[in-house]
Amino acid sequence: MMLSTKGSRVVVVAATLLVLALVNWAIWAKERHLAEGEVVYLALAPVDPRSLMQGDYMALHFELANRIREARGAQRSQGGEPLAANGHVVVQLDAQRVADFQRLDAGEQALEDDEMRLRYRVRNGRVRFATDAFFFQEGHAERFELARYGQFRVNHRGEALLVSLHDAELERLGEMAR
Repeated sequence: MMLSTKGSRVVVVAATLLVLALVNWAIWAKERHLAEGEVVYLALAPVDPRSLMQGDYMALHFELANRIREARGAQRSQGGEPLAANGHVVVQLDAQRVADFQRLDAGEQALEDDEMRLRYRVRNGRVRFATDAFFFQEGHAERFELARYGQFRVNHRGEALLVSLHDAELERLGEMAR
């Protein structure tokens, strides 16, 4: 049985309202994450300077990702079950909230006061956190050449959102373009 024209309109309006509600809820959740998440700094890993700046973004790679990849490789070489593509890592935070790798984590061990769980994902063989690129206004590449840390906001589930890049002294270089 076919819906009447009036019934079709009701379905379209209801679907549109549902989509708008879901999009707005997602935006609200990210804004809350940025406002309430705990600050943590991840050290950038060296990358080929010839490909560091491309257009209006900077390719990012984090030292913590290297440590996770090494730990996953060590676990894999010891045999056992295959590793999941997503997981958590425990980091220790120093007085400035810079993260240092402690161990891979399955959630069974309690955290110390100076530790935090971060969620990571493995995609195409690369360990990733929130992003692997930092977008900025065109023509501002030189401002970010001194970047040594990424500042993240981490929620209670260990999910990280990149907020800004910082130099070796943790001075802010700029925010991610929206």
